[in-house]
Amino acid sequence: MDRITAIRRSLAAFVWGIIGVLPVIGLIPAVCALGHWWAVQSKYRDQWNPASTYLRLGGALALFGLLSTVLLVAVVVIEIADVF
Repeated sequence: MDRITAIRRSLAAFVWGIIGVLPVIGLIPAVCALGHWWAVQSKYRDQWNPASTYLRLGGALALFGLLSTVLLVAVVVIEIADVF
């Protein structure tokens, strides 16, 4: 992977990670952000990435979005189970 592609994918991971913070709605963008994060981390491992901060933030935001979605679904399932 060349440097330009790594920068573009890092910025894409950041943008998708921002959208992925939204619970439920951001499920697919969060997965997309993690896909970009994984691709850059695995193919551009030992080289300098000027957009590495955006890459890390995008991955963190995506993980936060996935976690919030899982917690929201768990709370809804527990509440529905308590009703019945």
